[in-house]
Amino acid sequence: MTLAPKNSLAALFEGYSPLPPQSAFGSLAGIVAPPTILGSGMTQGAAQGLGLLGVSALFGHNQPPLQTLPYNWYYVTPRFTRLLSNLAVSDKHREAGLKKFNNIVGSLNRRYYDHNSETLNGIVIGSWGKNTQTAPPRDVDALFVLPDHVYHRFQERSGNRQSQLLQEVKDTLFATNSRTIMRADRHVVIVPFDAVTVEVAVGFRCTDGSIIVCDTKGDGRYAKSTALAEAADLDASDRAWNGNSRALIRMVKCWQDNCNVPLKSFMIERLAEDFLLSWQFHQQAVFYYDWMVRDFFAYLISHASGYVVMPGGEIVSLGAEWLNRAQTAYRNAVNACQNERDNVQWLAGEDWQKIFGSKIPEGGL
Repeated sequence: MTLAPKNSLAALFEGYSPLPPQSAFGSLAGIVAPPTILGSGMTQGAAQGLGLLGVSALFGHNQPPLQTLPYNWYYVTPRFTRLLSNLAVSDKHREAGLKKFNNIVGSLNRRYYDHNSETLNGIVIGSWGKNTQTAPPRDVDALFVLPDHVYHRFQERSGNRQSQLLQEVKDTLFATNSRTIMRADRHVVIVPFDAVTVEVAVGFRCTDGSIIVCDTKGDGRYAKSTALAEAADLDASDRAWNGNSRALIRMVKCWQDNCNVPLKSFMIERLAEDFLLSWQFHQQAVFYYDWMVRDFFAYLISHASGYVVMPGGEIVSLGAEWLNRAQTAYRNAVNACQNERDNVQWLAGEDWQKIFGSKIPEGGL
C-alpha cells in the first residue's frame, strides 16, 4: 500500500491509512490502526458532529478552528522545528566539551610524541564526532592514536597487555588532572570533568589504514575500530536523505532519554539509517517528521530480538527489553499524527510529550 503525499488532494480529502505497509515493517500484533481522515464529500457540519472540529473548546485551549487554517498538518513544521532547536547543544556546552578533549589530547601528545598539539593524533568519535549529540550533552568520546613503538613495547610484556596500556594512559592523564578520579573500563579511560566526561580509547593505525583499539576483556585483545566507518556511513545517509538521518537520530535519542529506553546510541543510529533507506518519504522535510517518527517506531517494533550489522560485518543483537516502550511510543505517535492532521495542536502536543517530554512544545505554536 502506498501512502499519498501530505500535500496532495488525495491525502487531504480521500484519507490515508496511518499504518506502514505490513510487507515493509512486519506484523504489528496488538496495534490497531486509528480511523482514517474525512472521506470526500463530508460536510463541515458532519465533521463537527464527529468532534473533529472545535475540539479545543472542550479543553479550554486557544485552538484556532480547523476551518480557518490554510492546510492540514499546520502545526507539524513549527512543532518539530522547535523540538530540534531544543535538542541542539549550545555553543557554550560544545566549547566546554571540545576544550576537555583538547586538554586530554595535549597531555597524551606530550607523553607519547614530545609535542604540545591539542589536535594531532586525536579524533572525536561517538555522537560528538557524528554530530548527533543532543542537549544536555552526553559524554565526549575520543580516540587517540599512539605511535607504533608503544605497540611493540607492550607486545614484549606478558599478561593482559591492553589492560596495562590503559593503566599507563590513565596514569599519564592523572599526572595533569590530579583532581579528577579516573578509571579504566574495558575499552576506554573515563575522565570525568565538572561539565562533561571524556571517554578516551587508545589504539594504533595499521598499514591498511584501519585502527585497532584496546579491549581488556578476558586476557585482552585488540579490536578493529568501526568509529570512522560509522561516521562515514552516517554522513552518506544524511546527505542522501535531506538531513533527515541526523534529525531522526536526535529525536529518537530524546525518546531514549525521556523514557529510559535500554537501546544503545549506536544501535539507534544504525536503525535510523536502515529505516530511512526504505522509507518512501525520506526526501521530504520537517513537514513529514510526525510521520517519520511514527513509522520509525513501527519499524523498530518489527526488529525486536533482531540485530544491526556494523561496518565490517559484525552482527550486534538488539534484544527486546525496549519493546514495550516502543509499542507505547508508537501508539502515542499514531494518536499525535491524527491530531496533527486535524490541526488539534494541544492534543497532538500532549501525545508527543509522552514520547519526547518537555523538549517538544505542547501548544502555543
